[in-house]
Amino acid sequence: MKKNVNFVGPRYIFLTISLSVIALSLVFMFVRGFNFGVGFKGGTTMSVSFSNPNMTLTDVRNIFSDVDPIYKNASISKLRNLAVSGSKSERSLFNVTVGKFYNADQKNRLVEGVQKISKAQKNDVRFEAFQAVSGYAAAGLRKSATWASIVVVVLLLIYMAFRFQFSFGVGALAALIHDLTITAGLYSIFWIRFDSTVVASLLTLLGYSLNDTVVVYSRIRENLKRMRGKPISEIVNVSINQTLSRTINTSLTTFIVVFILLLFSSSVLQPFAFGMSFGIITGTYSSIYIASPILIGWIEKKRKASLRR
Repeated sequence: MKKNVNFVGPRYIFLTISLSVIALSLVFMFVRGFNFGVGFKGGTTMSVSFSNPNMTLTDVRNIFSDVDPIYKNASISKLRNLAVSGSKSERSLFNVTVGKFYNADQKNRLVEGVQKISKAQKNDVRFEAFQAVSGYAAAGLRKSATWASIVVVVLLLIYMAFRFQFSFGVGALAALIHDLTITAGLYSIFWIRFDSTVVASLLTLLGYSLNDTVVVYSRIRENLKRMRGKPISEIVNVSINQTLSRTINTSLTTFIVVFILLLFSSSVLQPFAFGMSFGIITGTYSSIYIASPILIGWIEKKRKASLRR
């Protein structure tokens, strides 16, 4: 006999927790902002490796700052060490991002300056990658990302309007806002680079979260007919329990894949994997503790209104 877990009983507790986390996320997003990647703010990002495997962020900042003082405020992060081919030694690898666009001559002077200082320290340096994005191109990318997000949200709402009643759409929309706000807030809280791969992650998350909600809603709609006369909270709780195994199996298998990607992927894909990893958790949570409770409140309100007539 399957155990019937009471998911809807403590719904107000979980709604309060969610509202608190959303408020925290909004505070970070509006006060601290985002660590926009070079693609969104313009400038230059480079991957630089050193023969000294024990290099620190301060060491790298000092070397670059001696060449150009602008690097005192540059975004510098350490990546995984690179294994040297045919040797057991490793090279320390760093990602350096600065809000400055370099032409060919400026790039050569920067590279020569860093190499000169590193050579004096008996530390071989290599520029593994060098990418520059102009401010105009960055503005275009931001505009495209904004429009892509708007189009996706509108299409999802149109789908919900045709698939379910208005009351179902309200709960689904609340769940999407919940997932999007908290996941985006995590990028600000943990200062993870926010670039075009993050936009792809958030849009993918919206589709994933809605799919999870639709599964639960479809079962609720079926049980509304089968369990006519029963309290809506009981119907919703039964529906969640009936779809729980499917929800857990789908979420867990997807989470394992993206979490491994987060642990072992390159710095290019890590922001995407970060959003998907935490987004899957929030998406699964919201289908149970956000979308469903809001649906309960909406239907109960409609039933009370109809009884007064």
